[in-house]
Amino acid sequence: MNEEKSKPSFGGLAVAAFESRHAPEIASLIEHYGGRPRVAASLREVPIEQNGAALDFGEKLLAGEVDAVVFTTGVGARTLLELLETRHSRDSLARALARILVLARGPKPARVLDGYHISAITVPQPFTWPMILQALDGHPRGFSLAGSRIAVQEYGRANEDFLGELAARGAQVLRVPVYRWALPEDTGPLRILLDEIRAGKVRVIIFTSAVQVDHVFQVAREAHGEDSLQRALARAVVTSVGPTCSAAIRRHGVTVDIEPQQNKMGMLIYESARIAPDLLATKDSP
Repeated sequence: MNEEKSKPSFGGLAVAAFESRHAPEIASLIEHYGGRPRVAASLREVPIEQNGAALDFGEKLLAGEVDAVVFTTGVGARTLLELLETRHSRDSLARALARILVLARGPKPARVLDGYHISAITVPQPFTWPMILQALDGHPRGFSLAGSRIAVQEYGRANEDFLGELAARGAQVLRVPVYRWALPEDTGPLRILLDEIRAGKVRVIIFTSAVQVDHVFQVAREAHGEDSLQRALARAVVTSVGPTCSAAIRRHGVTVDIEPQQNKMGMLIYESARIAPDLLATKDSP
């Protein structure tokens, strides 16, 4: 009973989220903390067919022409390895990766690699590209960026800042795209949700990826409603799962009100429920 009383609560507020793959999970979490979920998908993953760049990476890897690989996402790591297995045996891939430096951006790609018996350095939270650079700058296994050939598994959109910094430090960068992000085939639910946000009917807004942010504003821009969405978000509570997502929000001229220390969905919803009602009351006060 005491635990239930102390549990954070949205207090019946409508809460917007733009999840696709994890839509049921985020809706359940919002309901658990007393919110009314309004979830509309903002993206879909589209595998890159005939992925010549990924297959070329596989050839270079087995030929000893790659010094390090950065796996950035769990889905991307699995997709890339499964694609390479259409041309090479799992054992040969594992042996080739064992000879070089392998980094995993967080626990999800690390778990995939572990399933292939591939040892990797796991980049700690908040899993941002500066953390990857910090791990590389630590010269693990005597590795040095200058003059190295480093492959980066991309996840939907290339991180130009990260790739540029690798090149500036003397690395030869091999970009390995695995899948790209596209808008949902039906953007109707997303447009309806954005109309509700503009009308002030939904005032707690949750973003869990930078791509979600870009797609939300793309749809708003196509409807000639980007400015009105920015104004509505200024009156709302905008929450972000982590630094990369927050940077995307700010790029669109919107302030981030809540960002948890741990960039996990559960912690994001918990912190939003704890803070959002009081923060909204402050925004509404004259």
